[in-house]
Amino acid sequence: MKKTNSKKSKKNKVISERTIIFKRVFVLLIFALIIIVALIFRLAWLQFVDGPKLKEAAYNQQTINKLIAPKRGNIYDANGKTLAISASVDTISINPSQIEEEDKEKVAKGLSEIFKLDYNETLEKVNSTSSVVTIAKKVEKDKVTELTTWMEENKISTGINIDKDTKRYYPYSNLASNLIGFTGTDNNGLDGIELKWDSVLAGTAGKIVTTGDVHNNEISSDNSQYIDVENGSNLYLTIDVNVQLIVEKYLKEYADKNSCEGASAIIMEPSTGEILAMASYPSYNLNTPFEPNEKMKKDWDKLSDAEQTSELQKMWRNRVVSNTYEPGSTFKVLMSAIALEENITETDVKGDFHCSGSQNVSGTSIHCWRYPSSHGSQTLRNALANSCNPAFMQLGKRIGISTLYKYFEAFGLFDETGIQTSGETVGIFHDINNVGPTELATMSFGQRFTITPLQLVTAACSIANKGVLVQPKIVKQIENADTGAIETIDTVDVRQVVSSETAEQVLSLMGSVVSDGTGKTGAVKGYTIGGKTGTSEPPPGEKGNTVSFLATAPATDPDIVALVVFYKTGGNNLEGSNVAGPAMSKILSEVLPYLGITSNNIDSAK
Repeated sequence: MKKTNSKKSKKNKVISERTIIFKRVFVLLIFALIIIVALIFRLAWLQFVDGPKLKEAAYNQQTINKLIAPKRGNIYDANGKTLAISASVDTISINPSQIEEEDKEKVAKGLSEIFKLDYNETLEKVNSTSSVVTIAKKVEKDKVTELTTWMEENKISTGINIDKDTKRYYPYSNLASNLIGFTGTDNNGLDGIELKWDSVLAGTAGKIVTTGDVHNNEISSDNSQYIDVENGSNLYLTIDVNVQLIVEKYLKEYADKNSCEGASAIIMEPSTGEILAMASYPSYNLNTPFEPNEKMKKDWDKLSDAEQTSELQKMWRNRVVSNTYEPGSTFKVLMSAIALEENITETDVKGDFHCSGSQNVSGTSIHCWRYPSSHGSQTLRNALANSCNPAFMQLGKRIGISTLYKYFEAFGLFDETGIQTSGETVGIFHDINNVGPTELATMSFGQRFTITPLQLVTAACSIANKGVLVQPKIVKQIENADTGAIETIDTVDVRQVVSSETAEQVLSLMGSVVSDGTGKTGAVKGYTIGGKTGTSEPPPGEKGNTVSFLATAPATDPDIVALVVFYKTGGNNLEGSNVAGPAMSKILSEVLPYLGITSNNIDSAK
């Protein structure tokens, strides 16, 4: 009986062990099946879901894309003199993962010493997990040679890249700086012509696409692709370097002599709209645009970062197109044109206006500059030559605000001129519904509203161009640097503002201003000059007049129209006649002979 039980026990034990083994095998099979299913699912996921991404990643890992930077187009003056040019330089970058661990500190030390960089910051870049890190841009040839020599000496062959790049140079440094503008570290235009024409100057980068090994070294392949680079186009401006030099010379001389806050000037051909010179003072060095100019250096270190930024932005501004000012009595030229065109008066009607030294407007006495003396009885010619405010207040009242604003719009004073540079602003006028007798009176002699110098010159050019308003032009031609093809920028006639007869009469009046009136200081020996002085008093609480001189030369058949403006003069009793007039005379005495404009009146200067 005991033997039988023993056999049964052994048999049960064997069955139990087999059951356990079976269960274990079953569990393992289930586990294996799960793993197989998971692997199949994962493979399917990789194949059908992540497949395109992985394929692209593999392609990118094996593909080397080398960008070929385009050469930025050059900027020339009207005669082909170089104002801005791009020279070949290099950009230094690193691939941190390709630099051996034991070489990282040595590479950081070498790069920081060669390029005068902070060692710790450079070491941080060398240890970066980024695929590519830029070390230095716009590197000159001597520094590149120093780097390649160091790499050879230290047996560093991978991880440091030297890529071709370009750097912008401005051969004339400060000349026309506020007009030309400058570029950033990436060769993108940041101001002036460089900004406005950036898409034309910049060009389009080329590319070489080839395969590479795990170390990103290029593998020779028949499948390499080359996409041509398109270099930027060259610009030929209407600016004449020699005229610009003359203008800037006298702008600086008279601004410094009279302790002015700044100055601006423009010379324009009335029939074509071409601008021969456009200057702002003080200027700055285009090769170092983020450094203060000489006038700012004295107190520079005392300024906060925000104040320094603000001062730099002021330094860069092109006053001719970006700053508005009260034109003062130069605006009387346009007032005269409007009155003559509307047949409100004629040039030489005796007793047409009367000046008693002041004019009462709505209970307010507004003085003539000659107060307490007076100009007495005057014609329009007398009134413009004398720059008599009461006479023009009387004229403005006769014209009326609705007619005035109609002509202001026709002269383009409410709109941008469309000049081909950056930063253009427009004048600020009273809302027509808010113009009362006092506002009408002050506007009639050019105060309590603002326009830009460019707007005034453009309007004056319409008078010099037989009444036709022309869009100002600063770019003359565009040259494709790769093909040599030339695109010429055409003259754009905007509209007929006044008749040719009216324009001729106004030019005659302006000639009288210089021959017999307040503009005598703008005369030029050997030439008949038309002109008008301007003096704007500062707003309440501020000091320093803004003075100007608007000129046509020759007077009755102008080849050029010119304007100089001096802002916030430093002395007492400074006016357009004793600051801006002499400056204009000096400028024209050199510009007119240079342009080949024949002298026509040897007795015109007194």
